[in-house]
Amino acid sequence: MWLEGLVARGFRNLAPTELTLPPEGIALLGANAQGKTNLLEALYYSVLFRSFRGATDSELARFDGPGFRVESTVMRTGKTGTIATEFRVAPKRKRIEVDGAESSRLMEAMGHWVAVAFLPSDVVLASGPGAERRRYLDRLLCLADSRYLTALTRYRSVLSQRNAALRHERRDVVQAFDEALASAGAAIVSSRVRWADTATSMFAEEFAALGEQETVGLSYRGRAELAAVDAWPGAIEEAWPADSKRGVTTVGPHRDDLILEIGGRALREYGSTGQQRSAVIALKLLELSTLSEAYGTEPALVLDDVFAELDTERQNRLVTRLDEGARRQVFVTAPRRDELPEGLTLPVWNVKEGRVTCP
Repeated sequence: MWLEGLVARGFRNLAPTELTLPPEGIALLGANAQGKTNLLEALYYSVLFRSFRGATDSELARFDGPGFRVESTVMRTGKTGTIATEFRVAPKRKRIEVDGAESSRLMEAMGHWVAVAFLPSDVVLASGPGAERRRYLDRLLCLADSRYLTALTRYRSVLSQRNAALRHERRDVVQAFDEALASAGAAIVSSRVRWADTATSMFAEEFAALGEQETVGLSYRGRAELAAVDAWPGAIEEAWPADSKRGVTTVGPHRDDLILEIGGRALREYGSTGQQRSAVIALKLLELSTLSEAYGTEPALVLDDVFAELDTERQNRLVTRLDEGARRQVFVTAPRRDELPEGLTLPVWNVKEGRVTCP
């Protein structure tokens, strides 16, 4: 799977853009605030149909502009297809088309273009709170399995309604949501635990491949027994005193975490900046492997300034890892050419004031 072309109009600070992209990808150079990350954001947009930086669609449109259009041409299993999103600011409207046909449901559009993105801000996966790692797991598993997306959407809806009933101190209403909460919650926990069991050794291998010599670990922290629906009634009953006192549901996967360790200690507390950054890169490579297995094809990598704050050895090891295995498309940015490792052989393009140029 690779991106053959990109059309972006009205998107961030990018000038009207129409690109034909090499199957191996590109290395994009440019000073700060020139549009490097904005282009990567446009490239990735057709994966989840939202900003990988958490911005709203209105914030993606050019200042004072009517909206934006992003169109991706994708080659997959020998066939070319198109994915287009058009967003209008006022009246607010979003239209997604796959091969010219409008998709009424986001789930139908997802999966036609798959990529893994790394941003410098992703270091929070290693240094920040559990909510960041839960978001990582949810995004990954939603892309890998549409059934997870269905369960997660259902769980979040039921959880919100149950919490509202708790705040109004209506136990009879609260209990009406327990069965649905258990059904959706069990599906989420089951998928997360199954993924973590497989990912534990792979995380250590990816981390070691980047040059880490300390013992590292990855584990899922939560009540694994809640992967079974019949374990929920007892857990909900046990949690009732805390739930009623706090006015929120205190049991379930919305409170779980993915624990990262180095040398037997919490990575977020004891890992160096370089180790935390390497850990996040290892997580992204795990994401790549998971999606590759799910789709039977190699997703692209979208890497924003990934080599910064890595020493030369770790940079070279990462380049080697990117070159391994099946052909994959890689998009990477850097401020200057001398900040790219020597072993990186991607075509070098430039961006200045929102305009992309190539040799």
